[in-house]
Amino acid sequence: MIMSDKAHCFKMSSINKHVFGTTEWAVANANYLNGCSNDCKYCYSKEMAIRFKRKTVDSWKDEVVNWPAFYRNIRHKDGYIMFPSTHDITPEHLGLALDYILRLLNNDNTVLIVTKPSFQCIEHLCNALGDFKDRILFRFTIGSINSETLRLWEPNAPCYAERKQSLIYAYNAGFKTSISCEPMLDDQVSALINDLSEYVTDAIWLGKMNFLLRRLNANGHLNPQMRNAAEQLLFWQSDSAILSLYEAYKDNPKIKWKESIKKVVGLEISTKKGEDK
Repeated sequence: MIMSDKAHCFKMSSINKHVFGTTEWAVANANYLNGCSNDCKYCYSKEMAIRFKRKTVDSWKDEVVNWPAFYRNIRHKDGYIMFPSTHDITPEHLGLALDYILRLLNNDNTVLIVTKPSFQCIEHLCNALGDFKDRILFRFTIGSINSETLRLWEPNAPCYAERKQSLIYAYNAGFKTSISCEPMLDDQVSALINDLSEYVTDAIWLGKMNFLLRRLNANGHLNPQMRNAAEQLLFWQSDSAILSLYEAYKDNPKIKWKESIKKVVGLEISTKKGEDK
């Protein structure tokens, strides 16, 4: 059967589609909570939950276990499975998180654990998962070195000192470590890189804030204070600022660039899920 030109083009565009978001890092995502107590103001998961009426602006911070998702068997996949991607690992559900991760690992998966790290959670996970170090990569979300900035954008998430403490603990415990500085929350990225690089075995990912005003509005946070903060952040992430940041760190082997920055500086964007580069 001869494929029409139109069908052929569609097939080729599907094959060569650029990856973005979590698909840059992982071949699949795994989650079991609806809602997240961190209640980050820019959260894409909150925006989606509100849009599809699974949550409201006020109820998003209430974490509810999706038991069918929790017990779903996730078979072996070639590449990292990112856990979690639509919520976080918080003390309230720490036991469930450990059980969930162990089931992923026992199915011979490699797991990318992404979290705004609570030290209580990271200490517990490291102590319990020591036999699986070769199949775990921690990726700690740290968007600023300034705890006040973190509190502004991520009201209930851990402060900078606790996130750094968690990173150092995992590093000293012999786990592979990385950082997601996406979204970058201010213009102090160099200070963050200088302060944390020695505890990173893998990479520090830098990325812009995406769809900021839209998400603030959908998530119920587009008040005058946050609009001013958003405009300042967008200024800090202008193309000229991003190009300067890239020039400063383009030869640093520990720095990787998310799709939002690759588009600005002209880097090739991957078409392969989970390539993590």
